[in-house]
Amino acid sequence: MRTSWRGSLLHGAVCALTVGALVAGTSTQASATQASARSARSAQAAAPSLREVMFVGNNWEGTADVIKPSGDFAKIGRINVIPDKDQRLTEIYLNPLNLAVFLGIRATAGEGHDQFVDDMYSTPDGSAMVASRPSFGDVVSIDLTTGKVRWRFPVSGYRADHMAVSRDGTRVAVSASLTKTVHVLDINTGKQLGSFATGDKPHENIFTADGKYIWNMSIGNVETNLDDPGLDWTKGDRHITIADANTYKVVKTIDMRSRLNAVGRSDLSNAVRPAVFSPDESKLYFQVSFFNGFLEYDVATDKITRVKTLPKNPATSDDRTTFVNDSRHHGLSMSPDGAKLCVAGTMDDYATVVNRSTLQEGPLVTASKPYWATVSGDGRDCVISESGADQVTAIDFATGRKVTSVPVGDHPQRVRLAHVPANWTSPPAS
Repeated sequence: MRTSWRGSLLHGAVCALTVGALVAGTSTQASATQASARSARSAQAAAPSLREVMFVGNNWEGTADVIKPSGDFAKIGRINVIPDKDQRLTEIYLNPLNLAVFLGIRATAGEGHDQFVDDMYSTPDGSAMVASRPSFGDVVSIDLTTGKVRWRFPVSGYRADHMAVSRDGTRVAVSASLTKTVHVLDINTGKQLGSFATGDKPHENIFTADGKYIWNMSIGNVETNLDDPGLDWTKGDRHITIADANTYKVVKTIDMRSRLNAVGRSDLSNAVRPAVFSPDESKLYFQVSFFNGFLEYDVATDKITRVKTLPKNPATSDDRTTFVNDSRHHGLSMSPDGAKLCVAGTMDDYATVVNRSTLQEGPLVTASKPYWATVSGDGRDCVISESGADQVTAIDFATGRKVTSVPVGDHPQRVRLAHVPANWTSPPAS
């Protein structure tokens, strides 16, 4: 039976702390420990029993499939992420500016479709899903029992994008891609706790493990066809913004342009796409626009240390204007032990597991426009969304081979681990 790798780490840490207290404790300390244990047991008894799952956001459909987080990844249920669709569309059609943005999203980033769900997380108690909805320009909380909207936060500029959740699960950061802003919200109430400014078109967000910082990656104007390297200046200001996760003040910005030039890669874009830290957060691995591969960045020395070019698919055109939103490769995850990276080769129609030490890729697993990569609940597999085939596929980190594929809804993109009540079933259709 596979168990959650996060649960195993937490269990180990709790055991280590308990053993330490027993060895070093006096009778007073023992009493305090016993009281603390009683309190923890009481809190545990009061808390609802939760089940780990995966949320799969079906962007064009406006639904989220709920699947098992490991093993056979079987489907458990489905959530309607746009139960308020009629109300939202009425508001949009009555607001000329909002309507222009709505239609613009459909014509560009949506590839002729509306973008109804981008990113998703569960609340700490597992009672709700919090989702960003690009075409509706908001973040909503959907009650997992009733299927109704609990709260709604309209982002600035009418388009919401990637999100990240804090390590304690209480705050969610969302990119407002048209106003160079990241909003940070209370995940339970939707109240804005703060915000910070970014580069053009903020995209990926990451909370650091220590909870001190939020890293945001801005990707610039990806919706235009001005993709020739000579027109790179039209893409806007693209940089990493590092903000204090408590005060929301910007503490540092990193423009990869000079770092790329320093390693002789002036040919690569400085638009940082999906990114992932090594377990100790000493290294950042990231993808950039138009590139079939990824880069390694050393945080302490502030330098790019390695560049990995991955194979091209001979059937994929090198015409940059054919790449979806400038992303030749889009999706990156890392095994919990930090030994393997998993790369979604979006326009090249494959995914592959890469040895982080040698940067040698494994088998190229055929996939239809894979758009995201994450880690299974037990840490054994990389899970990719195949947006071109309406399925998610698991790939074994150890072997680099495909484990299974599971059908989902129309155009899956983001896949996130989450929690729902242990006896959860799909809410009523709305």
